[in-house]
Amino acid sequence: MRRLIRLLLIVVMTMTGLSLQAQEVTKVGTTAAKFLSIPVGARALAMGGAYTALANDASAIYWNPGGLAQVSNREVFFMHSEWLADINFDHFALALGSGNMGTFGLSITAMTIGEMEVTTEDQPEGTGEFFDASSFAFGLTFSRRITEDFMIGANVKYVLEKIWSSSASGIGVDIGTIFNTPFYGVRFGTAISNFGTKMKMSGDNLLVRKDIDPGTTGNNDDVNAILETDKFDLPLNLRIGLSRDFNLNEQNRFTLAVDALYPNDNQQSLNVGAEYAAFNEMIFLRGGYRALFQDDSQEEFVLGAGLKYKFGTLGVSLDYAFQSWALLENVHQYSLVLNF
Repeated sequence: MRRLIRLLLIVVMTMTGLSLQAQEVTKVGTTAAKFLSIPVGARALAMGGAYTALANDASAIYWNPGGLAQVSNREVFFMHSEWLADINFDHFALALGSGNMGTFGLSITAMTIGEMEVTTEDQPEGTGEFFDASSFAFGLTFSRRITEDFMIGANVKYVLEKIWSSSASGIGVDIGTIFNTPFYGVRFGTAISNFGTKMKMSGDNLLVRKDIDPGTTGNNDDVNAILETDKFDLPLNLRIGLSRDFNLNEQNRFTLAVDALYPNDNQQSLNVGAEYAAFNEMIFLRGGYRALFQDDSQEEFVLGAGLKYKFGTLGVSLDYAFQSWALLENVHQYSLVLNF
C-alpha cells in the first residue's frame, strides 16, 4: 500500500509538471468570485478535496462534471457550511439520469453574510446605513458515458457577486472526464473549472462627486463621476486526480485518492484523502489534507464521517466534515443526499 501511495504521488506530480520549489511569485487575491474555490460536499471535503477521480454523486457538478454520468436515476444534494468569519456557504444540486442519453444536472451555489454597518474615515463608529454582500452561481450540466469506462461532462454557470448597490457578473464553464483504467483498478480524472469571462464591478456605489481640475479656481468642483474598476478573471483551476478502491472483504472497503491542483491565483498543490466504508457501504470514516506543498497555506487536516441507508427505493446519505485551520476558525460542513 505504501508503494501505491508513493506511485500515485509521483505520477500526478510528474503529469502536472509541478515545480514547487522554483515558484516564488504567486497571484493570491487576483481573481473574482473566489467563492467558486470553496469545496462543496462534506464527503469530498472530508477526503481533503481529493475527489476529481471519485466524483459519483450530484456534487460531481462542482468537482468533475464527467462523474455525473454515474448518477443513473434521480438525486438531490443539499449542503450547508459554516464558513470562515460567520459566512454561510450553501449548495443545492439536482441530477436526472436519462438512460443512454446521459445525465442532466442543475445547481445553485450561494455565499451570504449578514448586514454590516457602513463606516467611513469621518464616521468610524458608523453612518447609520447598512450593507450586505453575497455571491451566487447557477449552473446547468450534462454528462454522458462514451464507453463503459470513460465519462465526460460539462457545466455552464452564471456567476453573480453583489456588495451593497454594486455587482459583477460573468459566465464560467467546467469540463471534466473520468476514466476507469485497466491498471490495478485505478481511476483517472481530469477537470478544468471556471474557464470563462472576466468580471467587472459596476453600480450606484461607484457614483462620486469629483473636482476634475482641482488646480483651477472658479470651475465646478462637484461634477458627477463614475469610478472605473478593473476586470478580474474567474479562479481558473486545473485538477488531475487518481483513486483506487481496496476491497478488504465483502463488507469493508478502503479508498485512497490524490489530486494535483494548478490554479491561476496560487501555487500548485496536492490534496490527499482516504475513505473507509464498513457494513456494506453503510458507515464511512474519512480523512485528508488539503493544499500540500503550498507556501503559507492556512489549511490543515480534514476529518469526517457519513451514514448511508436505503428506505425502499429512497436512498439517504448524511455526511459531516471538520476542517482545521492554522490561524482561523475551524469549518464545519454538512451534506444530505437523496437518491430515488
